[in-house]
Amino acid sequence: MSFDPAQLVSTITQLQHDTVARWHEVDPDNPYEGLLNTVCQQHQFNFLLWHEEDIARSPDVTDQRIAAVKRAIDGYNQNRNDYIERVDEALIELLTAEGVAPAEDARLNTETPGSAVDRLSIMSLRIYHMNEQLDRTDVDEAHREKVAERIARCHLQHADLSQSLVELLGDLQQGKKQLKVYRQMKMYNDPTLNPYLYRRLRKAG
Repeated sequence: MSFDPAQLVSTITQLQHDTVARWHEVDPDNPYEGLLNTVCQQHQFNFLLWHEEDIARSPDVTDQRIAAVKRAIDGYNQNRNDYIERVDEALIELLTAEGVAPAEDARLNTETPGSAVDRLSIMSLRIYHMNEQLDRTDVDEAHREKVAERIARCHLQHADLSQSLVELLGDLQQGKKQLKVYRQMKMYNDPTLNPYLYRRLRKAG
């Protein structure tokens, strides 16, 4: 895949849009390769996380079900964050393959491209589900107007974020900015870092 920032962002956002619609009809799949495979997998974790969050907020589910949902949410959220960093690693590989190296005075960005891709993923989910609300037949016009206004704002935010990502990728391609991957891990999922887990294991031993 060539590193054309505008084309790359367009391809990523189209992937996210297409898969959200498809995954509401069939089981989540990932027919892509390379960077797009990583982007799709990261997006899939957001898709699964979104729908577990819906269940968690349902008042008619049992405590046992809520506990299972909470564990699923923790797992998907960990995977989601892991794949944000994998997106960044895949981008570094693409830049390196093109012989791109950051300048000595290259700046860091407060948000990595992978984090922006994650936010675009969530925006695509929000837009899809907002459109579901717009299509409901059991609501009045006031509801539809409220939803339509929110959809318009979502599209504006999505467009602005997409353009910001294009600009960031352009700066990385020109060596004006540098990209680092820190390989962070959420402490609550690590039995050696979560006090409740390691104290419980110590007592059990």
